[in-house]
Amino acid sequence: MMDLFKKAVLAGIGVASLTMEKVEELSRDLIDKGKLSEQEGEKFLQEMQKRAEESREALKQQTDKLVESALDRMQLAKASDLEKLQAEIEGLRKEIEALRTVRKDE
Repeated sequence: MMDLFKKAVLAGIGVASLTMEKVEELSRDLIDKGKLSEQEGEKFLQEMQKRAEESREALKQQTDKLVESALDRMQLAKASDLEKLQAEIEGLRKEIEALRTVRKDE
């Protein structure tokens, strides 16, 4: 299931990268045709890169929320939950062993 989410995120990032290539191409074409100055083209490109990065970050945050929500609904144990249980089991084992030792001494 996690692979599916990872693939979706990577696909989204791939689309954003492809879009940036097209934006760069458009910017170069506009500069070549004299519609934009070199400085305006660079500013346009920087703004589009900034927006693409913001979009990628927003997509990542949304994906993280979706994954977390899906995992919560599936009621899967988290690693931290398992670690707590393991520590509790180890504590109980020690208590049992201590009680056995006391019984033997009586």
